[in-house]
Amino acid sequence: MPSVVGLLEQRELTARRRMDELREEADRIQAELVVVEREWNEWVIARSRVGEVLAPGDDDAGSGACEERSDRGDLPAAPGTSGVAKPKSVVPMWRAGLVWSTLSADYQRILQVLADRNRLGQGPLTCQEMAACFGLDPVPAKIEALRSKAKRLVARGWLVESAPGRFTLAKSVAGPDGGS
Repeated sequence: MPSVVGLLEQRELTARRRMDELREEADRIQAELVVVEREWNEWVIARSRVGEVLAPGDDDAGSGACEERSDRGDLPAAPGTSGVAKPKSVVPMWRAGLVWSTLSADYQRILQVLADRNRLGQGPLTCQEMAACFGLDPVPAKIEALRSKAKRLVARGWLVESAPGRFTLAKSVAGPDGGS
């Protein structure tokens, strides 16, 4: 009959072996994670570059894309709509020379209200105040929809969130060339 100490030593040895196996597996997974993260970052960069190339408002890239589509037999873009955004369209990253008309009407309204406040020397607006400016009912659904749009404009460089929930035009957008 084995002794209690012998049984404990056996269990300790088994636990130690299992711990070593798990550490080796964790090291292997960590090395694999580093490789996958590197690949992920490369995909993010590639996607960003493709987004820059395909961003609306770039006349050279836009005309080539339309020609490519017509060569493949896809439906061409409707005439006169190349520079005008459609409702629920993607918000492009702000850059010098990009006009407000590339944005959908809802985004243009937000920029116009904030530009008016900026021109009058008034401070930033909350989404609830924006809803009131637009004549919307101050219900959570409407306010959250405005907040979502404002946050998207912040992420794309059109607006600045000076304090949590308070939005104003970015300095570059509010500058002399940034108007509508």
